[in-house]
Amino acid sequence: MRFWRRFNRAGRSPFLDSAESIADGYSDKPGSGYLRYFIGALFLLGLFVLGLGWYWSDEPELFDVRAETERALNGKPLVVGATTTATLIHTIDVLLHKPGGYLSNDVMPPGVWLDNIPSWEFGVLVQVRDLSKANREAFSRSQSQSTEDPDLAIAEPRLHIDHRSWAVPWPESEYADGQKYLTRYLARLADSESPDAQFFARADNLRYWLSTVETRLGSLSQRLSASVGQRRINTDLSGDAAGRQSTQTATEIEVKTGWMQIDNVFYEARGTTWALLHFLKAIEVDFADVLARKNAVASVQQIIRELEMSQQPVKTPIIVNGEGFGLLANHSLVMASYISRANAAIIDLRELLSQG
Repeated sequence: MRFWRRFNRAGRSPFLDSAESIADGYSDKPGSGYLRYFIGALFLLGLFVLGLGWYWSDEPELFDVRAETERALNGKPLVVGATTTATLIHTIDVLLHKPGGYLSNDVMPPGVWLDNIPSWEFGVLVQVRDLSKANREAFSRSQSQSTEDPDLAIAEPRLHIDHRSWAVPWPESEYADGQKYLTRYLARLADSESPDAQFFARADNLRYWLSTVETRLGSLSQRLSASVGQRRINTDLSGDAAGRQSTQTATEIEVKTGWMQIDNVFYEARGTTWALLHFLKAIEVDFADVLARKNAVASVQQIIRELEMSQQPVKTPIIVNGEGFGLLANHSLVMASYISRANAAIIDLRELLSQG
């Protein structure tokens, strides 16, 4: 009762008085100013890291393959294969030296927190690997038993180093080495006094590379379409009555890409189509005579048009994957539509190239 009478007479709580005296004593301590500075510095550092992560997450712009070829040749005459090789070299350069550099193997912030651009990098890298493989096994060889080019034989394995490795071997240094050997091949290719480096622009060589592109795009289209989930009939052995497989599977399978992974698949597709768009523009230059003879120039241009549509700016901070006919948009299904149409055109192009 004595306590409450004191509280009522003063109109204040004794606990409030005690809290104010503790706060006054704390504010008088000499270290409190440093604490405020430390908290402020952490806040500014956090803003800087967030801004840096936003800047690094910006996808590289498209480039002109003809202009990059002229720059790479440095005054030398344009020869068959120079545009494809120079485009491959510059694509690796963009992969390594875009804002933030190569991010897939980062272990420090903000790179370690980013997943969209590393997925984009992987899509580009897969196309770089496929084209370098075709360059080594088909484009640079006159026949199946001819000797492979020494620079291409060294360059291709360098590009197959694990893209997420953060210790020895370093992906950045290995990919740069591969780029260096590709540059040496290009220099020999453009040297009229050194005929040992060749690029054979033939229809069968182009079909060889396009068959790999076809399977890559088909897989991406399936994974993107699986964002909504669906039950599919198992058609693994369709078309061959005597066909067999290692283990028995159900006649119906449920296919669905997890919602935590679908944005990664989307940006992998963006990287794939970004690289493939430039490679097809280079192929249009180096295989111009072959495409004209097969009346296939329009087919290549239509594929390029579909891939250009896949590179439209993403005007949303997140990748939305609503139901197929639901209230929200589904960006993965839109991307799958462009890729499917491009893939169908590639299948038609391969058939066209196989005709006499």
